[in-house]
Amino acid sequence: MSRIFLCIAALFIAASAAAQDLGGRALFTEGRVTDARWGGAADLSLSLSQGVPWRAFTLTDPARLVVDFREVDWTGADAAQMDRSDAVTALRMGGFRSGWSRLVAALEAPMVIGEAGMTVAEGSGTAELRLRLLPASADEMQAASGAPQDPRWDLPAPSVVAPAPRAADAPLRIMLDPGHGGIDPGAERDGVNEADLMLTFARELRDVLRRAGFEAVLTRDADHFVSLEGRVALAHEARADLFVSLHADAIEEGIAHGATVYTLAEDASDAASAALAERHDRDDILAGLDLSGSDDRVANVLLDLARLDNTPRSLSLARHLVDGIENAVGRVHKRPLRRAGFSVLKAADIPSVLIEVGFLSTAQDLKNLQDLAWRAGMAAGIRDGIEAWAIEDAALARLRRQ
Repeated sequence: MSRIFLCIAALFIAASAAAQDLGGRALFTEGRVTDARWGGAADLSLSLSQGVPWRAFTLTDPARLVVDFREVDWTGADAAQMDRSDAVTALRMGGFRSGWSRLVAALEAPMVIGEAGMTVAEGSGTAELRLRLLPASADEMQAASGAPQDPRWDLPAPSVVAPAPRAADAPLRIMLDPGHGGIDPGAERDGVNEADLMLTFARELRDVLRRAGFEAVLTRDADHFVSLEGRVALAHEARADLFVSLHADAIEEGIAHGATVYTLAEDASDAASAALAERHDRDDILAGLDLSGSDDRVANVLLDLARLDNTPRSLSLARHLVDGIENAVGRVHKRPLRRAGFSVLKAADIPSVLIEVGFLSTAQDLKNLQDLAWRAGMAAGIRDGIEAWAIEDAALARLRRQ
């Protein structure tokens, strides 16, 4: 279980603190990251005008610390001046969704959170967050890392009005999901980051798909953060027929090149069903069904039925995409079809894939990803794969459980 520090409750520590508007925006007043005198630890301290709900966790590939707040105004914060630690290579602060702020500290080496806490001063209501990072092995950090799955943080506000149903003869609607964004740039190499590259490619792919007669929309069309589950919710809101997440990975050791297409692993499917069924607000689980009044057993049965139909469609889509990409650009990864528990693949009723377009850590892939002509070929391959899948899926539609 990942080691995560979470403080969702309002910080009513004293009567004076209770008088503070904890739902409002806290102002950043001071902050620094320093190295401990011994042991290789690093200390983060932040002073805020008031206490706010917060959480802290670590992520890997690359190693980084993430601290979320509701909400902090970072005016006056100077990341370069704040960072006085050799253990932290870079600091970034900013908003990552409406009402929420984030601080990200890129780490020189693997570390884990040793201790963390926020104190609110009696009388003034000002708050101070203190956090200590401890050296760790790569395996230890991997075991302790991961964002908490909490819909109060990750999901957009519930929509009162359900989206209008789509016409039966409407063109295929594809939700393109350029990975990362905003405060989360993703993988980085030689001054290039994954978030910017995938946004550029997603816009190009959207145009290619539209010219082919499909509808294509983006989970983000600017450099801003969208939570993982929020991306899936956007696909449901748009009544998307397909969900295609776009990424460009980097590995620390060895060499990897070529595109890879992921679908959701079976064990991850079970975990996703359980997590979704636990929510009180379930209007985003299955498009067109209101499960808010259903108990967990009913929700789980409906999710299982949806996945029973949807999983083969996702696998078929992945195979057609691999064929289309290989025909268009000449090569794919040596193991191009894979399965994993990516959160963005957990929609129970939308065929979903994640495409690792290439590897920023491989010189040729990095060059390809920055080449407009190569990206055009990749976009054409993805289009061809979707077209082939659409023909097959339509032919099998009458056999599919309704």
